[in-house]
Amino acid sequence: GGAASCHNHISCSLFFPSGQTQGNSVTQTEGQVTLSEKASLTINCTYSTTGSPTLFWYVQHPSEGLQLLLRAFSDKKESNKGFEATLDSKSKSFHLEKGSVQVSDSAVYYCAMNDTSLTCLTLDFNSGHDLRIL
Repeated sequence: GGAASCHNHISCSLFFPSGQTQGNSVTQTEGQVTLSEKASLTINCTYSTTGSPTLFWYVQHPSEGLQLLLRAFSDKKESNKGFEATLDSKSKSFHLEKGSVQVSDSAVYYCAMNDTSLTCLTLDFNSGHDLRIL
């Protein structure tokens, strides 16, 4: 028997920044924000899609790669490392919140969306939110 081969490769795109595919978009608070340590943080993220999306928050610390922070595909609160976000399909929002930020939270935060109704896994990113903690 010969080796099995796979012919159904689908090429997928990762969008940096602000990619839009098939009417989908994700929008978040942009630019740089400086907060004092122990201040509360909210970064807004809203999305537009006709399908059933999965929403993500990624974090990128200085000189490091992207790391997944939170992921949600249904209307419930997700939390990790003191951060939390609730996917609200009515208001189409997935706002990132933290009650008390630390210096180590200084990073760029990206909200991303994957529409599971699409054949291909596409992540729509916006240009990121640069958070500085003093």
